[in-house]
Amino acid sequence: MILRGVGMYNNKVVICGVDTSKLPLLKEKDKERLLREAKSGNNNAREELISGNLRLVLSVIQRFTGRGENLDDLFQVGCIGLIKSIDNFDVTQQVRFSTYAVPMIIGEIRRYLRDNSVIRVSRSIKDTAYKAMQAKEKLMSESQNEPTVSEIAKELGIPRAEVVIALESIVSPMSLYDPIYSDGGDTIYVLDQLGDNNDDNNWLDEISLKEAIKDLSEREKHILTLRFMQGKTQMEVSREIGISQAQVSRLEKGALDKIKA
Repeated sequence: MILRGVGMYNNKVVICGVDTSKLPLLKEKDKERLLREAKSGNNNAREELISGNLRLVLSVIQRFTGRGENLDDLFQVGCIGLIKSIDNFDVTQQVRFSTYAVPMIIGEIRRYLRDNSVIRVSRSIKDTAYKAMQAKEKLMSESQNEPTVSEIAKELGIPRAEVVIALESIVSPMSLYDPIYSDGGDTIYVLDQLGDNNDDNNWLDEISLKEAIKDLSEREKHILTLRFMQGKTQMEVSREIGISQAQVSRLEKGALDKIKA
């Protein structure tokens, strides 16, 4: 499938003159049927799967807007990730296709952004990051679940810290004008968080922060420590303390809201 002439008009993506908002949405049972047929070598089923999941690609690339990247290019790269997902998906696993495809699409886009980044990273670190992304895809293909950083490090036989540094090095830089918080009022941007280290009020802020943290529950403190001191993902935290990722997300947001208040 070759995609050309992708354009944005009034928040709608047009591919070859076709408004993608009018593309059909596949039901889960239809996806399962088409995946089985595609695995059997039916190219028409494969094409139908690609067309029926273009909206999924569109939803993913929304995460990468505002970075100055060409949306046409991101869409093309996302489609490559979608095609890889279709070709590598294991139909015998009891997992929804979108659960497997979304991380694959994101990984493909991140690889593209890494290779076209304006920030120069050493070749050795870039190679480690590339190997880590390959290991991640391999582990996902085997388990149908997103692997942890520790699992990726074990697969590569290198320290966890090296994997973290490598993956962090290929993350796209954040703009000073990226919004980081908005609660119906004025939006707070990254620029607003930059302060002067010589500000006489800094020590007062530190005292206020420590007092705010003291009021958190032990579980909230533990979650924030794992997330921001140890750099663990919400999924890793959920596994460690025995609750769902959704609960971790809710508790983390609640704790941060308390501190901000």
